[in-house]
Amino acid sequence: MSDTATPDQGCRNLRWSLALFDGLVLGGLRRVVLSPGSRSTPLVVAAQRQPLIELTPILDERSAAFFALGLAQASAQPVALVCTSGSALAHWFPAVIEASESGFPLILLSADRPPELRAWGANQTIDQTRLFGGFTREFHDPGPAEEGPAALKAIRALGLRAARVSQGPRPGPVHLNLPFREPLVPDPSCTAEPLGLLGAPAARPLDGSEAQRPSVADQLHPFDPLHWPRELTPLLAGHGIICCGPMTLSGASAEAIFRCAVLLDAPVLADPLSGLRFRTAKGARITRYDSFLRNPEAAAALRPDWVIRFGGTPVSKTLSGWLEGIPSILVDPGARWTDPTHDGIARITADPLGLYRLLQADGINGQGNRSSDGTWIGRWVAAEQKLEGFTRTFLEQSPWCEGHLIADLLEGLPEGDGLFCANSLPIRQLDTWSGQSEKPLRFFGHRGASGIDGQSSTLAGLNAGRAEPTRGVTGLLGDLSFIHDLSGLLLMERLDRPCIVLNNGGGRIFDLLPQRELAGFEPLWRTPSRVQPDALARAFGLAHRSVEDASGFIQARDEAMDAGVRGEPAGLIEVRLNAELSLRTHRAFWNGVREQSIIESE
Repeated sequence: MSDTATPDQGCRNLRWSLALFDGLVLGGLRRVVLSPGSRSTPLVVAAQRQPLIELTPILDERSAAFFALGLAQASAQPVALVCTSGSALAHWFPAVIEASESGFPLILLSADRPPELRAWGANQTIDQTRLFGGFTREFHDPGPAEEGPAALKAIRALGLRAARVSQGPRPGPVHLNLPFREPLVPDPSCTAEPLGLLGAPAARPLDGSEAQRPSVADQLHPFDPLHWPRELTPLLAGHGIICCGPMTLSGASAEAIFRCAVLLDAPVLADPLSGLRFRTAKGARITRYDSFLRNPEAAAALRPDWVIRFGGTPVSKTLSGWLEGIPSILVDPGARWTDPTHDGIARITADPLGLYRLLQADGINGQGNRSSDGTWIGRWVAAEQKLEGFTRTFLEQSPWCEGHLIADLLEGLPEGDGLFCANSLPIRQLDTWSGQSEKPLRFFGHRGASGIDGQSSTLAGLNAGRAEPTRGVTGLLGDLSFIHDLSGLLLMERLDRPCIVLNNGGGRIFDLLPQRELAGFEPLWRTPSRVQPDALARAFGLAHRSVEDASGFIQARDEAMDAGVRGEPAGLIEVRLNAELSLRTHRAFWNGVREQSIIESE
């Protein structure tokens, strides 16, 4: 239909945008995070008129993108970002990268100038096509808004497609670049409203149950082989392990991993972001491996014949180095290659439930493939218990450090709560000190690209996307990651769980690396900040508590949690650490592990 059919271009833009959101809502979209702008007006007005969509405005596009990332991670639902044209969407890039690498469903709705203005020097106009390259699952530029049933049907279908693709077997961002001609604001006489879902089941608001629903991967079970690859069966006659890196798991998938472990007579090595450390485990769960694999005797005695890998690359470099040279079977519903040591001998496109069914159908189990007397599992469990006791005794005799703090923090979190941990040193300390428990807790982090950006904004998004008021997410950030995301501090006034900042004077991860010996180490690598967390808290109107020991931390933790229960902002807990003392304490711990007799002689 020609442009003269409806004189009001603003109304045409709005009808087209409403049809787009009809499709997105049918695909599961309920949250839209927007940054203000002119060219995106039709999208914002359309989202306003969708009764099932909740809008969140955030000024800074980078902060908005990480907030949306947290929403998507917490809710297991697609979340849309909306921004104006020009450089605005470039600020999404770090969060888009993380969403792509971690597999979180973001839908990127960037407004654009129409084709006749591109490459002609028009204001606020850049080439936005395929701006995010290979970090999106799909990119579409459908052209300017059009009229007529066919055009509205097509853009509605594109919305549904974007939402479904973002949640597919390989979840991740989908980018729709949407050019609009002026005028952007419809005439007051425009009566455009949502167009309906063409006979589809009525969409409904989220009630919190979606966060517990089976994931798309749990429902699809797409296999490369129809049966277990028989050429792998002889390998399983040896001793093996199941290595679980960062991933998002439903309860059914977690249970399936432990069922696989029982069938295969294999221990489960659980990364802190695997979702397996703090929940019921019906199998041998190992979490102290980063410590006891530093012991040469233990590392040699526990070396397996094979490894099955779920999820991303584990946090522990000790584990990754130890796994090098061991034949690996990669299992992933999205067919990712999580094989940084290049030891993969097979890849199975299946989720944990699918793998369990393959193994079960072919009668593969530990008793049937080897003479198993429990010695292999027993050695792993004994090493875990030995390190558990050694760690507890060491902390009792050591000056207060991150190990004590993490133990007290996890002890104080209510059942069902979450912890968002920043990268660099905090996530490694969580890996070392967290241990395991039957108490159900959730853990979040940015391990897709392992950046330190956007941490505060993601923490706010995780809390805004949680399924129910009692399941909050506490933050554990380093001082540099806290300072890196100043825009995110504007969102922290909404939090009823505290943000804990480990203030150790800069990038102390480099104290453990060879860069420590280089000239200019302090200003060029450690980069301590002149601005302290207490000053930032005052500037942004956040409650601030400063602690330096165990009693101070426990008191501050309890006060912050109590404030959240009363509906008040929990604020910031700044933990002031003696970095050199902490470094000596950690080194003493690792040296003590190396000297321990962890493996009992046969």
